[in-house]
Amino acid sequence: VLITAVSVIGSGFGVATGGQAQDIFAFAHNPVVGLVIGILATVLTQSSSTTTSIVVGLVAGGLPLETAIPILLGANVGTTMTSTLVSLGAAGDRNQFRRAFSAASVHDMYNLLSVAIFFPLEWMFGILERVGTWFAGITTGADGGIIATVFTALGNVVSAVTDPGADMIEAGALGVLPSVWAGIAMIIIGVALILLVINFISNMLKVLLVGNVEKMFHKAIGRGPISGIFSGLLITVMVQSSSTTTSLAVPLAASGKFSLWQIYPFTVGANIGTTMTAVIAAFAFSGGEATAAMTAAAVHLFYNIFSALTIFLIPFLRPLPVRGASWIGALGAKNKIYVVAWLAGLFVVLPALLIGITALFS
Repeated sequence: VLITAVSVIGSGFGVATGGQAQDIFAFAHNPVVGLVIGILATVLTQSSSTTTSIVVGLVAGGLPLETAIPILLGANVGTTMTSTLVSLGAAGDRNQFRRAFSAASVHDMYNLLSVAIFFPLEWMFGILERVGTWFAGITTGADGGIIATVFTALGNVVSAVTDPGADMIEAGALGVLPSVWAGIAMIIIGVALILLVINFISNMLKVLLVGNVEKMFHKAIGRGPISGIFSGLLITVMVQSSSTTTSLAVPLAASGKFSLWQIYPFTVGANIGTTMTAVIAAFAFSGGEATAAMTAAAVHLFYNIFSALTIFLIPFLRPLPVRGASWIGALGAKNKIYVVAWLAGLFVVLPALLIGITALFS
């Protein structure tokens, strides 16, 4: 259903824009505007998996990759709001809230740091676009050899299962509405299906994990950063939602059973794990659309891998998210107004300032 929904979004976007996607999204040509769109879209859906899946579908439908990349980067920042809201459940006890809010904020700090590093690098050098294009070439391109053959065969199998449903929705929309409105209706249906599927998977796995989650966390997180990263990655691939994974960790941090340094790599692994949804979504397409979709999915994948490698392997960068989270956690424990100010600053004031500054200098 997820892959069918992404396919419907791609087709709907192509129908709605009539091949003029670049002109329609001219307002988002500024990378800073794209970054803000990614942040706000993910805040609204409370799921970076949803945002990135939608973007993959839009790229397949004609959205320029240079417009999509900042949106994908912004999705990482927007997804951090969920765990911050979960931390408010410990607000009755000052010490517990300090630990919970710090654990939630380490995700904020890490993603802000990674965006601060890679957003300007991408703007200037197009590193992620080049790597994403290379990866899509070897997995879906004509010159990709055996790897492309395997990926294409897998994509064909998936398409055989999902195309009938997508075609039925498209035929129904086009049969009732004019082309532009039919395309918009298809996008809305696709987004609604993605939200339902992600929410269903997340809730189902949360119920299954809740009995054993603390035992799993103790075995995985307590063994060191590498184990923590891989456990965060694995659980997020299972639940298809980094918001769910990081939200599971917050109450355990609040109880004092895990330190901030143990939670930190777990959230990094969750960032990498959530990229699998976009990769899965890319299998909704074939031919040139598949290459475009896989390029967008690969950008999100490699951005999170490069971020983890850069921040964890450079000694002076590694402790910065923990220090920032400890600082904001202590402030929030003293007065809840700092929590409100942090949320408003990160998700309202910062986006407005970014847009305002770029408008001033453009």
